[in-house]
Amino acid sequence: MQRTYTKSVVFALLAAALYALSAPIAKLLLHNLPVELMAALLYLGAGLGMFLLSLFTRKENANRRELSLTKAEFPFIIGMILLDVVAPILLMNGLARTSAANASLLNIFEIVATTLIALFVFNEFVSRRLWGAIVLITIASILLSIQDAGSLHFSIGSLLVLAACLCWGLENNLTRKLSVKDPLQVVVIKGFGSGTGALIIALLLGQTSWDIPSALGALALGFVAYGLSIYFYINAQRNLGAARTSAYYAAAPFFGVLLSFLFFREAPTPLFLAALAIMLLGTYFTITEKHIHPHIHPAETHTHPHNYNDGHHTHTHDPMPAGEHSHEHTHERAEHTHRHLPDIHHQHEH
Repeated sequence: MQRTYTKSVVFALLAAALYALSAPIAKLLLHNLPVELMAALLYLGAGLGMFLLSLFTRKENANRRELSLTKAEFPFIIGMILLDVVAPILLMNGLARTSAANASLLNIFEIVATTLIALFVFNEFVSRRLWGAIVLITIASILLSIQDAGSLHFSIGSLLVLAACLCWGLENNLTRKLSVKDPLQVVVIKGFGSGTGALIIALLLGQTSWDIPSALGALALGFVAYGLSIYFYINAQRNLGAARTSAYYAAAPFFGVLLSFLFFREAPTPLFLAALAIMLLGTYFTITEKHIHPHIHPAETHTHPHNYNDGHHTHTHDPMPAGEHSHEHTHERAEHTHRHLPDIHHQHEH
């Protein structure tokens, strides 16, 4: 189980590092591309890139036998696509009105949105440490949104970034419902669906004059910062749950801040440094949480990729397969105590 947990954490951090590239590079590309078109190209790049990647990895994917999406997931797919049309447009508009470093750090508010929606809508357990992190990150987000501390005037750019985080918080929880399915398929559908929706909006707004090198750069950025990042994020969600995956993903804003300072040589303000310190403390609370208590696993039958070193898969094969594989299998009722997260085997109430 520890190996699976560590692998999922690495995936979440890798997703964060790749997504961190988006704010500073997108800020540069926005000099030559309209906002809505930029949002469309990012997701189209994700969809196209991951589709091509799936062709190269078809044999490996066949061995893992990932589950395909079905009609039962259709409402979650539609919700995911619609939110991913709105969120990047809000983010690009916010990014055009605030600094790349500010936008990067504000992205950590996605943790708050994801966690609260996971709690109130999907009944995912939230510990006292996570509540403490939510309070700290919210305070820091408010500080970053204040344009003039004397008059408490809020920055429109910052508020737009926060609105994007709310959309992605809900989208993260919808994506969690798809995390047991083939991650490549989810990302391809997300990329093409959301990218096409944003592109229609861009064309309706008359954004038909494109800078070709910048457009190609946006497609490449979308593949790396959205496509590959989302792919690793969904893999992490499978074992960590929505709230905890977003907690590790919180490293992205700090990577983004560092890159923004390197790209734009922006001098941080005292208010920014104060918010950074508060967010670091909030992030520390999220990644050091340990959740252990006696719990019951009811008997169930399902299909997903798994191996035999996680303590939950005890069925046998003849011969026994090496490494991760996928097939329909049955879990007998079990009661035990160990550190766990709200993954697909731990959806119990508290």
